[in-house]
Amino acid sequence: MKTLQFPNQTSFYRGKVRDVYSIQNEWLVMIASDRISAFDVILPRPIPYKGQVLNQIAAYMLKATKDICPNWLVDVPAPNVAIGKKCIPFRVEMVVRGNLTGHAWRTYSSGKRELCGVRLPEGMKENDYFPSPIITPSTKAEMGHDEDISRQEIIARKIASEKDYEVLEKYTLALFQRGKEIAAKRGLILVDTKYEFGKIGDTIYLMDEIHTPDSSRYFYADGFEERQAKSEKQKQLSKEFVREWLIANNFMGKEGQTVPEMNDEWVQTISNRYIELYEKVIGEKFHPQKLSDEEVYQRVLFSLANLG
Repeated sequence: MKTLQFPNQTSFYRGKVRDVYSIQNEWLVMIASDRISAFDVILPRPIPYKGQVLNQIAAYMLKATKDICPNWLVDVPAPNVAIGKKCIPFRVEMVVRGNLTGHAWRTYSSGKRELCGVRLPEGMKENDYFPSPIITPSTKAEMGHDEDISRQEIIARKIASEKDYEVLEKYTLALFQRGKEIAAKRGLILVDTKYEFGKIGDTIYLMDEIHTPDSSRYFYADGFEERQAKSEKQKQLSKEFVREWLIANNFMGKEGQTVPEMNDEWVQTISNRYIELYEKVIGEKFHPQKLSDEEVYQRVLFSLANLG
């Protein structure tokens, strides 16, 4: 999608996946593109309907959790567009984990028993449930990779006050519990996810996307215990399969490595997996929509005019 220009626009930022427009430093227009990233690298080909999938799952989940905490979302004027309040972000991602998998498992299997200041129990296998969900925050890096950080470091470095961090923890655990309940109704397990928060005045808001395949990992509940008992790989819905494909093709985002070629069949496979996740998580048929840049622009203008 081309870069747009809106009335009263004060800034524009192109992220790995989203184009973000600031309007009068009060509103954000967030356009979810079909770009896909892994290992902090944007892959060479867009994935059809990925932006719509991400935007509509996030909107659904934000509406389903607005009783837990305030969130930034105000309107969804187009399938891949969200408009909401502009917050001052906390420079930290609140990563919450219900199972020992991914980065936590790699840390654990290396022999370490502490992650982000959290003690990890002995005797766990990959993908086992933690006795209770753990929060393992990471910094929001302007450049390069995010880094693990502990609760104590966040407070010491004044990324958040102790009072605010207690609220972030409370919201994170409550949101994760709600996410797990929604997933369970669909035959899924919400394994881990991340949340981002910001402030307007003294009020803390949930920002960005939640419970999407780009920010979360889901396992299929059916057969989970049997696979664990046999130490078999869990069947999952996330973009982990894209990372696994890249690793199998000798790419992990390291210097000197080349992104493998993505043929039409592979691009369609990724698109189908995103649509599958939408339909599993939302429990509704996905209806693909392709709007022109001009249609998106006009819909955003209309929405902004109604916001005043």
